[in-house]
Amino acid sequence: MRKSPAVLSLIAILLTGCTMGPNYHRPPIQTPDAFRSPTPVGPDPASLADLKWWEVFKDEQLQELERTALVQNYDLRDAVTRVDAARANLGITRSNQYPNFGADGNVSTVRLSRDGETPLPPAFLPSQNVTFGTATLSLLSFELDIWGRLRRATEAARANLLGAEENRKAVVTTLVSDVASSYLSLRELDHELEISERTLATRRASLELIKQRRVGGVATLLDVRQGEQLVYTATETIPALEQQIEQTENQINLLLGKNPGEVKRGRSFTEQQFPDVPPGLPSALLERRPDIRAAEQNLIAANAQIGAAKAAYFPQISLSGFLGGQGQQLSSLFAGPSRIWNFTPQVTQPIFTAGRLKSNVKLTEALQQSALIQYEKTIQTAFSEVSNSLIAHQRVRESRVQQELLVAALQDRTRLAYARYRGGVDTLLNALDADRDLFQAELTLSQVRLSELLSVVQLYKALGGGWQ
Repeated sequence: MRKSPAVLSLIAILLTGCTMGPNYHRPPIQTPDAFRSPTPVGPDPASLADLKWWEVFKDEQLQELERTALVQNYDLRDAVTRVDAARANLGITRSNQYPNFGADGNVSTVRLSRDGETPLPPAFLPSQNVTFGTATLSLLSFELDIWGRLRRATEAARANLLGAEENRKAVVTTLVSDVASSYLSLRELDHELEISERTLATRRASLELIKQRRVGGVATLLDVRQGEQLVYTATETIPALEQQIEQTENQINLLLGKNPGEVKRGRSFTEQQFPDVPPGLPSALLERRPDIRAAEQNLIAANAQIGAAKAAYFPQISLSGFLGGQGQQLSSLFAGPSRIWNFTPQVTQPIFTAGRLKSNVKLTEALQQSALIQYEKTIQTAFSEVSNSLIAHQRVRESRVQQELLVAALQDRTRLAYARYRGGVDTLLNALDADRDLFQAELTLSQVRLSELLSVVQLYKALGGGWQ
């Protein structure tokens, strides 16, 4: 008999199944032609983020700190366990798509009474002990995934696994930048301490000169007190810097998963150099930044949950049964007369759920829209962070150039002011003012240099570098 196309289609659906809900398509994203920066950047596909972190941070001691952090950091270790948990959850969810079999066997021995309610002579009951056994292979409840509910659940679990892996990479990126930033801050504080100690030594020498001139009747007691003021000012900054240095060391050790302690130094602060900072193409940012890819995997998972919720409207068909044997002798346990079997198809169709299924679909659709909004926000945040880092790098570099000119001018001014004071043609006040201005300018220059270095670290992180 020839089957109609409708019957053939129904058979095909039952054999292959269908998948409810929308299939995922990446939403259109409008990316800018170039990152916003004070100086327009050409369409160069090369990017600072394409470099490995050890190619960006050349300080050998900083590299050693990074390696230790990538092994011992608590946040990263927790992110790894989350990946393992997501992988295990995928295995659990995916197993529901396949039949599950189990084996069962038992042996029972029963003693019967000859003097029961109906006494039996020995000819009818040769032995009072009767032993029989059962062995079965069972098909546990297996759902025919005709509507794709289980496949959509597996799709969501797989996306959650990929999202957890991208979150791990994002933690690596943040950790690499945090360790580098903390180490550079530590070296800058060391540099400020060197400036303070050098300035203190110079001011103590100047104070001795003033005291000698007072003995000779050239300087006054006011000059001595002004000289002491500068000495005490420089002395006061040293304990505060040492406090910041020790606390920064503790912060680095926390990132490394270690107890508080000293941190070994490598290159000096003025020797810290970074490569050029080409940002690359904005479109490549979507594939490079782990947080963007994690947000997309969350969107994929939410999209798959819609299909799983819609599949709940349709009948759920499950199979169960067993095949085995039951008898008093092991040799005949699987013989024809002893064979037992059972096959139980079951169909479950929701009829009235008081709006639960409909509400569940609406919930999954709302969650999918929320994931879409978060995905778009993550992308826009990434563009903003890259632009801010590019602006900071260029503007701070311009400020650093001017600050270097200021320090050079104040150094010459201080030299001339003390020469005029020693020559008796100028007052001590001008020399002390020049010294005070120079000290503050040198500290400011050190901080501006740190800001320039940190802007490169932040740009490297914003571009999605460091997890490779």
